[in-house]
Amino acid sequence: MAGFSNTNEKKIEQVFYELLRFYGISRKYDEHRLKGEWGNVVGMNVAQQTQSLHIDKEVLYVKLHSASLRHELSFTKSGLILALNNAVGKKLIHDIVFR
Repeated sequence: MAGFSNTNEKKIEQVFYELLRFYGISRKYDEHRLKGEWGNVVGMNVAQQTQSLHIDKEVLYVKLHSASLRHELSFTKSGLILALNNAVGKKLIHDIVFR
């Protein structure tokens, strides 16, 4: 294209993340993405049993309908942490608390 210099071109994704950092909301955006990956990581059956997800100080709080499901998921906690962090490409959480 005439009039455009290749030296100043950036990918839209790079510009988007620069804007998020500039406005100080990149962490919140990444947390939103991580919560959005919950259903992909645990599956739709577990996602449907999830009442709410909340992140505070690198801990994901998961409120579930079923006590037996809370117990079952507690056995896979380290794998879930790894899978969720991998899904967003960053270490956002270091623990999960099931309620």
